[in-house]
Amino acid sequence: MKLVIVESPTKAKTISRFLGKDYNVLASYGHVRDLPKSKLGVDTEHGFEPSYIVPVDHKAKVKEIKAAAKKAKEVLLATDEDREGEAIAWHLAQILEEDPEKVERITFHEITETAIKDALAHPRKLDLNLINAQQARRILDRLVGYELSPFLWRKIKRGLSAGRVQSVALRLIVEREREIKDFNAVEYWSVDGTFSAQGGSASGGKAKDDPQEFEAKLHAVDGKNLDKLDLKNGEQAQALVDEVKSKPFSVTKIESKERKTSPPAPFTTSTLQQEANKRLGFSAKQTMVIAQHLYEGIELGNTGQVGLITYMRTDSVNLADKFLTEAADHIGQTYGKEYQLEAPRRYKTKSKGAQEAHEAIRPTDPTRSPESIEAHLDPTEFKLYKLIWQRALATQMKDARIQGTSADLTCGRAMFRATGQSVLFDGYLKLYPDQDKDKFLPKLEQDDKVDALNIEAKQHFTEPPPRYTDASLVKALEEAGIGRPSTYAPTISTIIERRYVERDDKKRLLPTDTGFSVTDLLVKHFPDIVDYDFTSRMENSLDKIAEGEMEWQPLLQAFYGPFSTVLKAKEAELTKEDEELAAGLVCDKCGKPMAVKHGRFGKFLACSNYPECKNTMPLPGEAKRAEPEPTDEKCPTCGAPMVKKVGRYGPFLSCSRYPECKTIKNIERPVVDENGSPIKCPKCNEGTIIQRQSKKGKVFYACNRYPACDQAFWDRPIGEKCPQCGYATLVAKGASKIACPNEGCDYKREI
Repeated sequence: MKLVIVESPTKAKTISRFLGKDYNVLASYGHVRDLPKSKLGVDTEHGFEPSYIVPVDHKAKVKEIKAAAKKAKEVLLATDEDREGEAIAWHLAQILEEDPEKVERITFHEITETAIKDALAHPRKLDLNLINAQQARRILDRLVGYELSPFLWRKIKRGLSAGRVQSVALRLIVEREREIKDFNAVEYWSVDGTFSAQGGSASGGKAKDDPQEFEAKLHAVDGKNLDKLDLKNGEQAQALVDEVKSKPFSVTKIESKERKTSPPAPFTTSTLQQEANKRLGFSAKQTMVIAQHLYEGIELGNTGQVGLITYMRTDSVNLADKFLTEAADHIGQTYGKEYQLEAPRRYKTKSKGAQEAHEAIRPTDPTRSPESIEAHLDPTEFKLYKLIWQRALATQMKDARIQGTSADLTCGRAMFRATGQSVLFDGYLKLYPDQDKDKFLPKLEQDDKVDALNIEAKQHFTEPPPRYTDASLVKALEEAGIGRPSTYAPTISTIIERRYVERDDKKRLLPTDTGFSVTDLLVKHFPDIVDYDFTSRMENSLDKIAEGEMEWQPLLQAFYGPFSTVLKAKEAELTKEDEELAAGLVCDKCGKPMAVKHGRFGKFLACSNYPECKNTMPLPGEAKRAEPEPTDEKCPTCGAPMVKKVGRYGPFLSCSRYPECKTIKNIERPVVDENGSPIKCPKCNEGTIIQRQSKKGKVFYACNRYPACDQAFWDRPIGEKCPQCGYATLVAKGASKIACPNEGCDYKREI
């Protein structure tokens, strides 16, 4: 019997469907070896040799794999087709004590019968270049994390961590927040009008209910086009309104042009994360977890376990010839020959530092429509599969043809411009709609007269750049060449879990005070670690290792030598600072010298006679920690008064008898409507909705009467009734949509 080893049990189950009784498929459950958590695990004096161990929770699995390998006549390593997968395969070979040159390695980009059998027919050797690149990245991240993090503990507080990519991502978010805070809004005005044509019918497509009414904006005065900020105050704008109000306008220019729009490229890891965040409100991590399920296999009733999409970690926009042929046939049969391309459309990768060019993310079978398998998918799986399926097939549909029209309306020295467009042929938009929507204008001719129904001046203010979302941060990291497809989601998750960043009420990324402190300290003392160009160059070097163009040890030495020297110098500076802070200070209880210590809330003074004397004091000039604040609330456990304290994550209620009674309660954070009133629970109509946090730190919204009432929402309620079904509260879906959470109601609208 032959042994096939993969990473996950789901993947093992799917592959087993295509292999006969002569194969035994086992899952390694990810990496079987790693660097130890308790120490650095890298010999920096002797070629950066890593010390790998088998984690405790993997020992039983390793024992099982070894036993199966002894009975097998051949071992096939079928881990993912990327650096991480290659490294897992190498570690498996190491624990099985197999010569890497003799190990059979099989790879595939999709988990289908054809792909698996083709891989079995073409095994290869382990790629040591990919293994070295992964190993170099792992060691680099360990050196930065384990050697720099203690510096943060001493300077700020315990429990903090630094990371080669995460610290750069955090810097982007912090600098954007400072741009927002430093932004000075500038007032400007616009003049907008509503007009009515005196005859004719709508141009550019079918008419709306009232095709004669349309909108236009003031575009030029005295023949000079207006810039956005030209009207600086209300007096200027109102004077122009007064000039043209109730006066006749005439059409002085009509332009009409047809343009074509082509579909966007099929998804890469980065673009999938961006689009899933924009269209579906998924975080980068959520997107990758769902995509992993779709790739490894979903149970489809009588069909069995099926891999629905190709591998989801890729920079490539290539599509397999087999898919192109099948997609063209499906488009022609389903949507008509007029949507079918004469020849396949192919795309070229444009992302900076693109590597691991397998194939774009696409459905494994273009004829498997989302609707045909919806019953077997949960709502999030269905949404993501549908997005991937639509995008991939849309790439092989004809361009959309759009008719754009503009009309200049003149009165005296003022010229207003109206624009409209209509879809002449929807092409790929039939399957993958984007921003192109019909916006009709009446049929207008040169010198036609139009009536101004209403003209008004509107005040505006310039706005700061928006906070990063998962989508915009991933895009910024990709454009800067920082990180790679597999790192974006874990990077964002890490800085949120470390509480350097939190999500605001629109799910945008907001740095915390700790995030500001960590970034400022790293920029000041270790500028290279958070330098965008430096980090990008490091990624390029890792790519060269993967391509066999560079050795990994010299890269680590070139980084670690200067890094270690700077770190030692900074540690000496800190030690001197601490000695100067404590100089001359003595314990007011035993008279011994005081010393500077570092706790989870930062620096403090502690008696050097510890543990005989446990006296502590704040640093000179710093206030003592706030005393517990009495409240009228009683402890639900013992009946004693509760007191308000401030902890690591903010204020909370604690029993005044602590430590005898350790009862604590969160302080409720009510969710309010636009008028500032608490939102009533739509289920029990007694409690109110409050903001809470899951054990993993994710924000959700629930009734404050829990467990008596279990009403909960992932999206923030707004307290506005659904106009369609009357449900008590709509919810905010990200930053751009409002939707009804009531099951069976499909009401939603753009904000």
